[in-house]
Amino acid sequence: MRVVELFTIYTSNEESAVLEKITDITPIENYTDREQIVIENLIRKSLVTRVKHGNSFLVVKNEYCTTA
Repeated sequence: MRVVELFTIYTSNEESAVLEKITDITPIENYTDREQIVIENLIRKSLVTRVKHGNSFLVVKNEYCTTA
C-alpha cells in the first residue's frame, strides 16, 4: 500500500471543477487567469504536475488523484 492511499486531500468546489477540466496534458496558457491560480494551488497539493516544455509549461492531473 502506498502512503498516498492513506490520505484524502480536501479540495474546494472551484478546485474540483478545474481538476475535472484537466483531462490530458495541456498548456497552462489554455486556462483563464483565475484557473491558472487554482492550478497553482493544485500543484502545491500534488494533485497536478507542471512540466516545462520549451518556453511554456504543461499541466497534467496526477494518476493517484483522490479528493473529497
